[in-house]
Amino acid sequence: MVRHYQILDRKLVEVPEGPCELTIFVNPDDAERKYLLNELKLDEHTFHSAMDPDELSRVEFEPEHVALIFKRPKNYSVQDQFLFKVGSTGAFLFKDRLIVVLAEDAPVFDGIQYNRQYSPAGLVLKLIFRSIVHFREHLKVIAKISDDLQDKINTALENRHLINLFTLQKSLVYYLNSINSNGAMIEKLKINAARIGFTAEELEMIDDTLIENNQCLKQADIYSNILVSLMDARASIVSNNLNVLMKTLNIITIGIMVPTLVVSAFSMNVDIPFQHHPMAFLIIMSFAIASVAAFLMFWRYKKW
Repeated sequence: MVRHYQILDRKLVEVPEGPCELTIFVNPDDAERKYLLNELKLDEHTFHSAMDPDELSRVEFEPEHVALIFKRPKNYSVQDQFLFKVGSTGAFLFKDRLIVVLAEDAPVFDGIQYNRQYSPAGLVLKLIFRSIVHFREHLKVIAKISDDLQDKINTALENRHLINLFTLQKSLVYYLNSINSNGAMIEKLKINAARIGFTAEELEMIDDTLIENNQCLKQADIYSNILVSLMDARASIVSNNLNVLMKTLNIITIGIMVPTLVVSAFSMNVDIPFQHHPMAFLIIMSFAIASVAAFLMFWRYKKW
């Protein structure tokens, strides 16, 4: 699927096929791939990297364009089961146009403010900045979900809540790797700003984007460390609760076995004391109760 856009009256407007500033290819078919590879001379490996979710961010310089691969968070749905996924975006910057390649449709330009007429290079920076903002929004959601799961674990120790926390931790690992990779890509853009042709205003946008990415990276790192610490503390609490439960069960078991031993001793089919005594039952039960009391006193004395 192909969509063509232009910035008109500070808005990104979809236009019919023809000369335009921005063209987005979503999961290109065979004909569109041939156009991108043969007509626009895109590198085949870089083109496939744009649709590979495991590809790292990078910048590559081709004779007629600059290729950028950067990471962005995918839209979250309930079917993902608390796993926040990361995708790749390919941006191919030509002198007069920008080509964006996506593996799946996504509102990559939503939320962007067009306060002036942007060049294709400026659109790339806006696209990267929007991706960073998207990461920060997802981090806030992850923090809220983590708090809700902790409350549920405090009231009901179910394995599925712990598994969901582990899944969130896995998502944060992916986010940390992606945000860090984006930071390296932005640094390379800044170093090669003159070669790419960024203006002075666009250089300021690069600095702002780099600062925003570093803050996002620190935020993700803090959330990840907090979640790891909470997981360790939660595992210790669960283990301690299990030990307390086993201790209680042992007390009950031994407390039942001791009087059972006394009663069993007086139940043998041999001559035993008190077998003809009129108060035999009460005497034996008294011994059983005394044995339980002695056991409890011994347990308290040992402070077990």
